Amino acid sequence: MSEQDSGILDVEDEEEDEEVPGAQELVDFSPVYRCLHIYSVLGARETFENYYRKQRRKQARLVLQPPSNMHETLDGYRKYFNQIVGFFVVEDHILHTTQGLVNRAYIDELWEMALSKTIAALRTHSSYCSDPSLVLDLKNLIVLFADTLQGYGFPVNQLFDMLLEIQDQYSETLLKKWSGVFRNILDSDNYSPIPVTNEEVYKKIVGQFPFQDAELEKGKRAQCLARCVKGERETMVIGWIWAFRESSTEVDDMIRKSTNLLLTRTLSNCLQNVIKRKNVGLTELVQIIINTTHLEKSCKFLEEFITNITNVLPETVHTTKLYGTTTFKDARHAAEEEIYTNLNQKIDQFLQLADYDWMALEPGSRASDYLVDLIGFLRSTFAVFTHLPGDVDAHSTMSGKVAQTACMSACKHLSTSLMQLLLEAEVRQLTLGALQQFNLDVEECEQFARSGPVPGFQGDTLQLAFIDLRQVPRFHHRGTSGWTVFPAGSWELEAEQVDGDAAKRGFQPEIQNNSSKG
Repeated sequence: MSEQDSGILDVEDEEEDEEVPGAQELVDFSPVYRCLHIYSVLGARETFENYYRKQRRKQARLVLQPPSNMHETLDGYRKYFNQIVGFFVVEDHILHTTQGLVNRAYIDELWEMALSKTIAALRTHSSYCSDPSLVLDLKNLIVLFADTLQGYGFPVNQLFDMLLEIQDQYSETLLKKWSGVFRNILDSDNYSPIPVTNEEVYKKIVGQFPFQDAELEKGKRAQCLARCVKGERETMVIGWIWAFRESSTEVDDMIRKSTNLLLTRTLSNCLQNVIKRKNVGLTELVQIIINTTHLEKSCKFLEEFITNITNVLPETVHTTKLYGTTTFKDARHAAEEEIYTNLNQKIDQFLQLADYDWMALEPGSRASDYLVDLIGFLRSTFAVFTHLPGDVDAHSTMSGKVAQTACMSACKHLSTSLMQLLLEAEVRQLTLGALQQFNLDVEECEQFARSGPVPGFQGDTLQLAFIDLRQVPRFHHRGTSGWTVFPAGSWELEAEQVDGDAAKRGFQPEIQNNSSKG
């Protein structure tokens, strides 16, 4: 029996008001009826019944064999479903128009075989599909296929159960798609504020990212924000367009779970990868903090968007909580930690340029060049931090805690690193001139701390980062005076604030006199 005579219509191409022809209008059953009549007259009806059923079983196996490339296009699935529906519509018609040529037990046996083979074929071929649009179209086709056969009395619950499996695959393919989209957005972004030149541009931006805030007027959102929100919205809709028999509460739960996957896995991973990228700079990290701050504040609009779709209020009992704010907070905190690490690495790079002459007889006229450049870098860096938003929580307020933490961390790291220069094993002795030069560098650090590079420090809090380092030049040799060269370990520190272990390693007093140097 040809596909043209299969007895199934492509309902999508039919007008709603057009009468759908039945099997008898599409298929000529007269040859079957004549053969049945002839065999019945000859007393061999059972022979024909067995022959008919045997041949139809063979035809069923052919119909249930999917083409190898079925997963490539929707037409492949449609042709496959047409053949199956056509076969069973014909058998149902034979069941109701003949007396015993086929019976319900025979039909049920065929359908059970067909159902298992169909589900197995769909599982296999749908797993090859990477296009979420094709998976969604397949879902609609399966629903049509199941509803059609259910109308003829065939049980199709297993098909609807399988739709839940395909739904998971649909979510995965869509998340993979948006993972690539998010990567492209983040890679192509210039991590600078959006320039708003006129009201038309402003309205266009707000239309993509409907967020009202005074900071927006200053153009402090990056261009990636609106595109990221578009991805969030599209993924939230997947639960709604996939739903076919669920209640509004179940649809709401489905949408929220899909959104959480998008936020906590897809977008979060993309943000973390950008933050950990080797070539990301401090300016970019600052803009990432700004972006994630605004994205966090946009989560309330995601809640409203879901409520408009499902009419389920977020305060409803058992409503799945959105993890958007947590996701963006985690990303922002990761960016903050990366700033601290990045700053310390930059300080280390400057310190590699330090070239102290520990045997110099006279100090220079000013602080070392490398340290002057380092202090200049720190000043410009902390000036950038003033662009960060200051109206979320205390930890994300760059003009507050984060900027202060970054500044204090940098100063402490600088102080510790300078101390290590003195404690190196290679420094066996040093001159008073070298110590005086070192003192100039310490004073430069203290001047930087006093200048208030970041507002919010109380009193001399920032200067305390260099308190241990300040004690080093203030020493006196036990019982001697007028020395110009000091062996390593021949001085003692005046202040108790200096780390005890450091003193044991580098500054254990050894009584020597000037003549012993000769």
